[in-house]
Amino acid sequence: MAARTKSAKDRPSYRCTECGWTTAKWLGRCPECQAWGTVEEFGGAPAIRTTAAGRVSTAALPIGQVDSRQATARSTRVPELDRVLGGGLVPGAVVLLAGEPGVGKSTLLLDVAAKAASEDHRTLYVTAEESASQVRLRADRIGAIDDHLFLAAETDLSAVLGHLDAVKPSLLVLDSVQTVASPEIDGAPGGMAQVREVAGALIRASKERGMSTLLVGHVTKDGAIAGPRLLEHLVDVVLSFEGDRHARLRLVRGVKNRYGATDEVGCFELHDEGITGLTDPSGLFLTRRDEPVPGTCLTVTLEGKRPLVAEVQALTVDSQIPSPRRTTSGLETSRVSMMLAVLEQRGRISALGKRDIYSATVGGVKLTEPAADLAIALALASAAGDTPLPKNLVAIGEVGLAGEVRRVTGVQRRLAEAHRLGFKHALVPRDPGRVPSGMKVTEVADMGDALRALPRRPRPDGPREDGARR
Repeated sequence: MAARTKSAKDRPSYRCTECGWTTAKWLGRCPECQAWGTVEEFGGAPAIRTTAAGRVSTAALPIGQVDSRQATARSTRVPELDRVLGGGLVPGAVVLLAGEPGVGKSTLLLDVAAKAASEDHRTLYVTAEESASQVRLRADRIGAIDDHLFLAAETDLSAVLGHLDAVKPSLLVLDSVQTVASPEIDGAPGGMAQVREVAGALIRASKERGMSTLLVGHVTKDGAIAGPRLLEHLVDVVLSFEGDRHARLRLVRGVKNRYGATDEVGCFELHDEGITGLTDPSGLFLTRRDEPVPGTCLTVTLEGKRPLVAEVQALTVDSQIPSPRRTTSGLETSRVSMMLAVLEQRGRISALGKRDIYSATVGGVKLTEPAADLAIALALASAAGDTPLPKNLVAIGEVGLAGEVRRVTGVQRRLAEAHRLGFKHALVPRDPGRVPSGMKVTEVADMGDALRALPRRPRPDGPREDGARR
């Protein structure tokens, strides 16, 4: 007699102890959170349920009759942050700000919390990583003291929700979402299930109260936001806070924004008295000098829609080892190596192969876009020949392996920014479009045209052998 087949109710099911994902069969690795050895049997398979139609909370309206005033942004009184947010904070919006430890996230949000607080709009700052006295010391240092800014140190989700009922804030700042836990969910703070529950509860509270919420998020060693990817999908805005802790410049980039564009960048300067916005940050990336110096070239990079003038520096010295050094700072090593190869093969500059080469940017800015190729190549050629480029010259363009100079996006915006800062001469690819009045623009087709900007061609070190190519 055939054995009786087990019903769905009798079959066991399995659940991931880390994120709560369920399945009908055992797996060694959870496909949701990618954790190994966390799938365990916990009972019968989940019964298949159907949801019946219920009462609606709000009747559907023609889209033209929906009141859009409820989604009007309110300024944070920090213009650089408003630029990235698309005008300010929308009531009910949830913003996730992520960055490396020590980059200045807490300093920025404490400053925002104090400036946004008013008699009609209370602000609640919840710290789960520091004590209240530590936050008060930072507030005294940066001048973030306001009678309508409330401070609480909590790590329990239910206590945070209780503070919301007591204070009734218009803005909530939580530092950070990975250190708050719910007692009703198993797992340590920062786990997949805990982060999901905490974020879900705060998002529901924000939407119900019309309260804006700023969440601080941790990042992994690779720079990605820690926690489940679902967290980024749940929130309305995702911001990335970037910067070298040894430099003053800080950048806030929009990664996701349901209320505005994601190609805006806010610039800040971190100093002992706090953090301030920079409406004109190009001065941080330039070196003011009376006479031009060999090995330096200026370019204009685009951070989102924002043009920034930056300086590329190069230095070449005789190598004391068989394999010459190639050191970069603020530049991609692969792009610098490509420019060295192009200069040697297409520009006929053979003095670079056996020398130590150092290249860097000024002010901690990182140049990763191809538009800086021409400036990198000219800086290297200038350093090799010990010949300075003309004063007030900027170079914009991508350089190919065949030595051609290619067009890049936003040439007109770049030239307008260079002209605003007083630069009179620019090397650009062909067909740059409208040129600012009073600015001399030289179109270059290849590296040969670009190297003619040097007063004289650099020569290789040492005597030339008979029959060498000139």
